[in-house]
Amino acid sequence: MVKSGDTLYNIARRYSVSVDDIVYANQLADPSVLSVGQALIIPKEQRTHIVRRGQTLYSIAQSYGIDVKRLIAANPSIDPNRIYPGQSIIIPAAGQSLRNGYITDAADSTLSAQLPYLTFLSPFSYRTDTAGGLTQTFSVDTDLSEEERTANLLTITNLKAQGGFSSDIAHAVLTNQTVQDAFLENVEDKLAQGGWYGINMDFEYIYQFDRDSYNQFIARLTERLHALGYIVVTALAPKISDSQQGLLYTAHDYAYHGQTVDYVVLMTYEWGYTYGPAMAVAPIDKVRQVLDYAVSVVPAGKILLGVPNYGYDWTLPFVQGSAAKPLTNVGAVTLAGQVGAAIQFDETARSPFFLYYDGDGAQHEVWFEDARSLQAKYALVNEYGLAGVSFWNLNNLFRANFLVLGSMFSVEKVI
Repeated sequence: MVKSGDTLYNIARRYSVSVDDIVYANQLADPSVLSVGQALIIPKEQRTHIVRRGQTLYSIAQSYGIDVKRLIAANPSIDPNRIYPGQSIIIPAAGQSLRNGYITDAADSTLSAQLPYLTFLSPFSYRTDTAGGLTQTFSVDTDLSEEERTANLLTITNLKAQGGFSSDIAHAVLTNQTVQDAFLENVEDKLAQGGWYGINMDFEYIYQFDRDSYNQFIARLTERLHALGYIVVTALAPKISDSQQGLLYTAHDYAYHGQTVDYVVLMTYEWGYTYGPAMAVAPIDKVRQVLDYAVSVVPAGKILLGVPNYGYDWTLPFVQGSAAKPLTNVGAVTLAGQVGAAIQFDETARSPFFLYYDGDGAQHEVWFEDARSLQAKYALVNEYGLAGVSFWNLNNLFRANFLVLGSMFSVEKVI
């Protein structure tokens, strides 16, 4: 954590690493500019923790999402009953995890840097229509993924051509037998062309009265694709109960998907969103509420926890109808340095934020993700026994993300 008076040079000396390594790991736009409160990744071969007053091995293990027995095994020279402030403890990786990543364009150079860290790649590139057809919005080099043993998932949405999810498109596919037959034939034809490991269905804003039809469709889809050797993944809205109301939630039957498909992606983000008031995109307390419900009805080993790879910049005071500006996580830290803002950390949300004034005197509030917020989310994978995580989205490289994740879990490859 950057403190007042810190420079990269003295931080590098403190941790016995090079300035260049810190710059690279954190994608620092200007190495001479640091913000108070900024979280920096210190790249070292072995991850260590410096004991703070009041901590125990159990509390340390819990904070990193690992079993205390693994922590003790990694530190054989330490008396587990007598640790003290300032003591250095080695933190082992917790094990393997699955990782899915969505992309919404075909930036091969950015993508190639991330493929080694992914199990699945889900290009957000196909949408269906009221006739069950498939339209491709951009293409990806599936061979590039397979070179890194990353399995491609054919991702299909009910987005309209002009943008926005369509309840009517979903209704047609789910309830019209002719349309559904055409959809399934088109999906099988596309999969047969090669380069795909399975399908990722992201149907959103489904009419409440189509809930049973969606369940029946998922069962039919899964049965047909399993017979052909493909897996099925579905994306689910972040619910905290089965009875949760709202067009986004009602038709997503957690229990049914959990017993039917191979994996579900929980879209645990967008509490802070473009047209809403300023707040964390994925506050950890809200994420926990979703997980508490999810694991009660879905096998935990089928759950991929959604993780946002972005932030927002809101103009204050919030006015209904106004829009926040999206930012990359790297861009948010760069902005803080440019405007001289100190980065704060909300302990309830476990998310970083900062305030600043623009050239016109308007106040802004920025929320984003950093190493601390990501570490807190990844600890949930072990705590709840989840299969892994799913990123929305990987159009922009955030190197710290994979460094934090890699220090806690190694990637599980399926091909």
